[in-house]
Amino acid sequence: MDTFTGSLRLRSDSMSSSASQGSRSKVLLRQRLAQLLICIEDLSSDDEASEEVSRSLDEAFQLCGSYIPTDAFRMHMVTWNVATAEPPEDITSLLQLDVQPPTDLYVIGLQEVSSSPVRFISDLLVEDSWSHVFMDTLAPRGFIKVTSVRMQGLLLLVFAKQVHLPYIRDIQTTYTRTGIFGYWGNKGGVSVRFSFYGHMVCFLNCHLAAHMNYALQRVDEFEYILETQDFDISESPNVLDHKVVFWFGDLNFRIADHGLHFLRSSINSGRLNLLWSKDQLLMMKKKEAFLQEFEEGPLNFKPTYKFARNSDTYDTSGKKRKPAWTDRILWRIKPKDLPSEDDEKASTCTDDGQDEYPIMVTQDKYTSDMSYGVSDHKPVIATFSLELRKCFDTPMVHISPVGVWSADQDAVLTYTVQEDFMSSTWDWIGLYKVGFKSASDYETFVWVRENELPEINEVIQISVDKDEIPLLGGQYVLGYYSTNMQSILGLSSNFQILESKRAVMEGLVPEGINGINK
Repeated sequence: MDTFTGSLRLRSDSMSSSASQGSRSKVLLRQRLAQLLICIEDLSSDDEASEEVSRSLDEAFQLCGSYIPTDAFRMHMVTWNVATAEPPEDITSLLQLDVQPPTDLYVIGLQEVSSSPVRFISDLLVEDSWSHVFMDTLAPRGFIKVTSVRMQGLLLLVFAKQVHLPYIRDIQTTYTRTGIFGYWGNKGGVSVRFSFYGHMVCFLNCHLAAHMNYALQRVDEFEYILETQDFDISESPNVLDHKVVFWFGDLNFRIADHGLHFLRSSINSGRLNLLWSKDQLLMMKKKEAFLQEFEEGPLNFKPTYKFARNSDTYDTSGKKRKPAWTDRILWRIKPKDLPSEDDEKASTCTDDGQDEYPIMVTQDKYTSDMSYGVSDHKPVIATFSLELRKCFDTPMVHISPVGVWSADQDAVLTYTVQEDFMSSTWDWIGLYKVGFKSASDYETFVWVRENELPEINEVIQISVDKDEIPLLGGQYVLGYYSTNMQSILGLSSNFQILESKRAVMEGLVPEGINGINK
């Protein structure tokens, strides 16, 4: 397994895997120019020389300019088997909230969220306690829950900075049961897929079969999940059709052969590399071609299972289960062609070199957080840089408030569809207080045009009843929600709603606010 130290990072992309596209382009360019100089000496006419120079320069411009991504986004991922525990009060360390550069996306995959029948039914009616703690922590910092999916104890949450919401489209979720012959959801996988600035990405959170002797069954379960999960998207109907796939969760692979004493001795002395050769997932990757497509950073952190709760001590119970790296985060760049058995590493296959919109994935950190003890697993954290060329940079819908808003009079908003999409009369425009938690966390909403859908660039004006406008005012934003795309396609700038006269008269605010008097 490759190792890295210090600031060296693992990167893969849709055009190159072990080296950056820029570095590779420079090498190719130097080779091509050297060939060009030799060719010019051998050419018999100025016309031939001119044609060769022109062709070589075209290649040089392609190599050096056309395919380099221009934007970078930071993604923070967490996987944690919470063993039916309630969330800790403080998850600041887990989310690394103040890290620089700032995070753009949070992806949190949990396993064994409490799912007793009564608890599970109540969680269907309201957000579960784990979702609440993440939403309450991230919303004040400008992160909105994009979507979530739950299957019994498996939970997957995706959050994004508000500014990115109009560029996260075609959101879909699904799940696959693998427990008790595929009829029970205590094991299996849940996934979220969407288009991020036009790039198809998929996140797959799995909880696979437990126990030392079931390594092959875990591989079979993962393959079954990949085969059975599908989406209603023509460009990427299956998980592996996506440009980038992140696979993570309690994968339950163990450390084979080594005895408990050797395991603990190696861990305590920091010689983790002595255990890698017997890690079942790494062993299986050598045998299974489809697993070789997935990349993973080095396991330079202690095995995250199994701990005595509320401690940093491995299991001391009678069972004395062996420590293992059960909790993992891997990723896959879509190969150009189907891998063959002769491929040294399938994930080094690349997309078509003519791809105008490449994406590079760089893993910046892969570690665990030992400070949390509510579970017998420690959470695993990975941070990634997503460098990409945006396929688009304007929202599908432009929306804005008109004039001054307060609850003293009906308000007006306008919206304009700037790009054709499968709109619906069930689409709606929500009024959100700045710091809102999700697309459903609106103060009020209005339906879009009821009878007929708007034309491109047609300015539509909608009235909002004054009784629906908050009395106390504050900072708000308008958002256009697409029912078909399950996402917010346009956001207005933040704007101020003034406190109403009724709020002053009812004693909700002091006199003189915003120049309003009794």
